[in-house]
Amino acid sequence: MQAINLTTNHLTTPIGIDAGPLFLAWQCADGVRQTAYEIEVTANGKTVWQSGKVQSSTMHADAPAVGGSRVCGAWKVRLWDENDQPGVWSEAAFETGLSAADWAGEWVDPETEEIDIHGDDAINAFARPNWERKQAEKEAAGKGTAEPYKPHRLASYLRKIFTAPKGGARLYITAKGLYVAWLNGVRVGDMVLAPGSFTGDKHLGAQTYDVTTLLHEGENELLIALGDGWHRSTSGVDGGRDLFGDTLGVLFQLEVDGKTVCVSDADMQATQCGPIRQNDMQQGEVYDARLETLTGWHGVRTYLNDLPIVGMNTVPIREHEAFPGKLITTPNGEAVLDFDQNIAGYVEMTLTAHAGQRVRLTCGETLDENGNFTQENFQDRARHSEGGTAQMLELICKEGENRFKPHFTIMGFRYAKVETDADLTDAVFTAHAVYSDMAVTGEFVCGNDAVNRLVKNSIWSQKGNFCDIPTDCPTRERAGWTGDMGVFIETGLTLMDCYPVVEKWLAECRLNQYPDGRMANIAPPNGRPGPMTPMLCMSAGWGDAAILVPYAMYKRTGDRKILADNYEMMQKWYAFLLGRARQTTEEQQSGDYAKYTVLNGLDYGEWCEPGITPMQAMMNPRKSVGTAYLAYSGRLLAEVADALGKADDAANYREISANAVKAYRAAFTDNGVITSDRQCEYVRAIEFALLGEGESQAAADTLNKMVVENGYHLNTGFLSTPFLCSVLARYGHTDTAYKLLLQPDAPGWLYEIGKGATTVWETWTGIDAEGKPHDSLNHYSYGAICGWLFGGVCGIHYADSALTIAPTPDKSLGWAKATYDSPAGRIVSGWRYDGDSVTYEFEIPANLTADVALPDGRTLTLAPGKHTA
Repeated sequence: MQAINLTTNHLTTPIGIDAGPLFLAWQCADGVRQTAYEIEVTANGKTVWQSGKVQSSTMHADAPAVGGSRVCGAWKVRLWDENDQPGVWSEAAFETGLSAADWAGEWVDPETEEIDIHGDDAINAFARPNWERKQAEKEAAGKGTAEPYKPHRLASYLRKIFTAPKGGARLYITAKGLYVAWLNGVRVGDMVLAPGSFTGDKHLGAQTYDVTTLLHEGENELLIALGDGWHRSTSGVDGGRDLFGDTLGVLFQLEVDGKTVCVSDADMQATQCGPIRQNDMQQGEVYDARLETLTGWHGVRTYLNDLPIVGMNTVPIREHEAFPGKLITTPNGEAVLDFDQNIAGYVEMTLTAHAGQRVRLTCGETLDENGNFTQENFQDRARHSEGGTAQMLELICKEGENRFKPHFTIMGFRYAKVETDADLTDAVFTAHAVYSDMAVTGEFVCGNDAVNRLVKNSIWSQKGNFCDIPTDCPTRERAGWTGDMGVFIETGLTLMDCYPVVEKWLAECRLNQYPDGRMANIAPPNGRPGPMTPMLCMSAGWGDAAILVPYAMYKRTGDRKILADNYEMMQKWYAFLLGRARQTTEEQQSGDYAKYTVLNGLDYGEWCEPGITPMQAMMNPRKSVGTAYLAYSGRLLAEVADALGKADDAANYREISANAVKAYRAAFTDNGVITSDRQCEYVRAIEFALLGEGESQAAADTLNKMVVENGYHLNTGFLSTPFLCSVLARYGHTDTAYKLLLQPDAPGWLYEIGKGATTVWETWTGIDAEGKPHDSLNHYSYGAICGWLFGGVCGIHYADSALTIAPTPDKSLGWAKATYDSPAGRIVSGWRYDGDSVTYEFEIPANLTADVALPDGRTLTLAPGKHTA
């Protein structure tokens, strides 16, 4: 037996990670069952840890911390099979980055003086009049003095010429803003939007690049482009700028064989006379190809900063799929590119033109009800300080062949309106999908093409919103909402290998937690807090993501580090939620468990329920959501405490949870009977085990009746919709669950498919019956239904290194097959109807045994391999 697919801290051959404990994982091949393993870890060629032969079938291990920076580490593992025969060694490498004390350079600011920006570029020409109009309206309304417009600034280029010997070379680099580096004219690495998205006034991340092959013996030139990035671009619905400061900077260090040969310092030169004339994460980029030969070099300003810098502990952001653009003419006569897929990314353009000719692309998700280009579905022009999210790209051509691909922006789009005075006869436009480097790990296919498209759309919305952190949409908000991740994490871990992205995001959540335990609803911040922000940060369900997300990640991988890293955050949030319950008054609720009933404070509630406005959801004084989560999250937190060896904590959380269950029953049921016209109340109570088993069955029966009477439409909202079909099927209402899944009308998952969607929408009617679009058309959260397709329809459940399969077939699909590339290897579960009989197929990876429960009552125990039943 041999170990394959080795990962270190959930990464493949990572370079530049922080020193610390290691989580080593592998899969098994060429055997049936692993009975033991042996691991050896080396650092800079020296053995630092040996596990010895460990009798275990577990396919992961915690290795002691590897300390120090610049460590070239490796680990190897061999396995013993079911016959106690050892296999060959398998090896993986890793490398640590710099520690805080190792940085020898200074922060370099290339903007040494104010530059007169004419403002006739596409971005400023769009933003300035909107800003000035809004400011004048503000002053006229007596809401303050009008503030002057601050022009968007040019990108900077920095360079340093240095000499170096040949040898193993590493470039360590980070920036306030975004950077691209070239060494001797060759781009360094393939990460885009580096260094990534951080709470930039609290910490930043650095990348480590192996530049051995790019370095010359003797003279070298390092060139860096520096853009605004998340640091000072417009951001969020409000369009605020300079969220983390208005000063950009770059910090780098180039070493050969561990010796520093070049650092960022006052000897560098800079210019703002390069081709990137404007750049903004939301508004876009302006590129003047006539300025590709850099001129106007001047000195720089240096400064010291003690901002913590973390290593590259996640996957890079990269370009992935490419889509050719098809040029169409819309009914109003506009030229529009259709890339056939809604993505997050940017457009590359290649054309032959005359100097000074311009090509401007304005990017959007859809066409309007008349077939014309629009952005209005995702705009909040009244709220945005610059009149909306422009998503523009402009190329000012040089004579001859031009090729432009943006450096410092990303946008959500399928279409791009083209405005140009150039001949586009031979022009080529290519859309590049940009997202964190995550492999697709889940595939679901069945006899219904619309359901197959739904799964593809869900994957595309995950791709479109997992750019370094999980965000709600790639257009208007681009916000790392806690609530979205809380309802999607189980599905997200199945569809794509997103663990490193979510782990990074959780670090931002920890940094932005309030001292009293409230959770910032968005991390990192994407706007300045308003007066309501602190109040909404107490929302149950949203704040509970602090517990739900790490818990799900642990259950799927067995990595206790995700629990240890986030345990304090979990505890603080749960204590805050319990504190809300302690404020319950006798007038609000009486009885023994009143102080476990959450009735005070502000919640989003169920949110986005059909027929319920957001204000109604928040102002309902008898919301059951907080109490339900006090019970449910407490139960999970007790498990977390047990996993971390904190028995006293676990006992305390179990007691609180049990009392919250009793409080829920007392306050929101009639002796275990729910009375409500909202489906969510039944779904949540059943899913969170707030009722007895008999009571849950009765509640599920009532829920089923409600759904049937509603024409097989849901009326659940944001928090409970992911569980609706699962709850119905679990309690014997499989037929209703499938009819809900296959409902072609809104509200329902397949309505958008009928409207030609290629991603999951923010609302059920993102394009209404008349064809008018509204709201974001790329929101991943409703894609959580895919969790039921894998875990219910095909029945795959992998947790705690154990596999159970309990498929729920139904003739309405005809057949279904789910493939999940799990941490243990590939799992397949499928079924197919032939008349009234059903045949099943399963594939179990090496070193895993599946306990299978079939609807006809048969139970099977399956060894590794392929099986039919």
